[in-house]
Amino acid sequence: MKRIMSLLRMFKHLSFKRMNMHIREVHKETGKPRLFIFFDMIYCSMRYGIGYLDYHVFGFAGKPASVRKTYMTAHHNEALVRRMNNRDYYYVFDDKCEFDNRFKDFLGREFLDLRKCDAATLKNFCAGHNFVFAKATEKCGGADIDKIDITDDIDYIDLYNRLCENGQYLIEEAIVQHEEMNRLCPSSVNTVRIVTLLLGDKAHFVYALVRMSNGSAVVDNISSGGMYTSVTEDGMLYPLAFCDKTGLTYEEHPLTHTRFADFKIPFFKEAVEMCCKAALVEPNMKYVGWDVAITPTGPVFVEGNNLPGYDMCQNYHHRSEGLLPTFEKILGEKL
Repeated sequence: MKRIMSLLRMFKHLSFKRMNMHIREVHKETGKPRLFIFFDMIYCSMRYGIGYLDYHVFGFAGKPASVRKTYMTAHHNEALVRRMNNRDYYYVFDDKCEFDNRFKDFLGREFLDLRKCDAATLKNFCAGHNFVFAKATEKCGGADIDKIDITDDIDYIDLYNRLCENGQYLIEEAIVQHEEMNRLCPSSVNTVRIVTLLLGDKAHFVYALVRMSNGSAVVDNISSGGMYTSVTEDGMLYPLAFCDKTGLTYEEHPLTHTRFADFKIPFFKEAVEMCCKAALVEPNMKYVGWDVAITPTGPVFVEGNNLPGYDMCQNYHHRSEGLLPTFEKILGEKL
């Protein structure tokens, strides 16, 4: 029944245009016939519960069943979230204002919740800044994030009302990014996703990856056209970045031409330590994906996620097998 439900879910959200794009790219990468790839995608959806994007990202066209079984799927991921995270505490991560307040010791910047203040407070907050960011409190994927330039002619009552109407209750100071991270892409804060599992009073580092804008957006989210690559335990980037929207890989950033090979994330060790420390703040949420920015003085949080991704961290350009054994080793049991 689960396999049938997986197939139905795939067809419910199916875009033949995007599916064909991924079939085309898999064909280019492997040389396998397109018809074979299509039917193998259908088979893998029923057998492993993955869609066409996962099929491409995981490199399933060239992998035997013994290796395919090592991959964390959406089913595994959702089951782990249900097991490790208490739904009563989802609001801590779902509401960006709540997250900033709960983890303010790791934030490294000032913020304002418009639900708890007025236009005069907003004006005072903006004073002395060239710009601030307004964020919708419950949106993800970089949606409804606006950069607001601070000028002398701003009508703060009008601005306050407009932001509240848009649900953009969170106002934050801008993050000053480390110059080394700017070499990747200066138009966005290029966040490091670090995932931790909390067992008892110990937080375990599971994996990390870095995301960056393609140069045309102010956010690094993959859903906004960004790209990503994995990060080793030493903070080194893997040589190839991948873009979900194009299905293409890049050896260097298309805007800055910075090569990913031999690039090291500054303060990476400190970033992992910060995430493991923060994981103890809310022990009811044991499986978290932390989005970390690297500033000139060290790592700070951008936000946290109570449904960490399972796909980007298993890209076949970065790994020869899946992460399921890694999760099971930390948990001490099968998923």
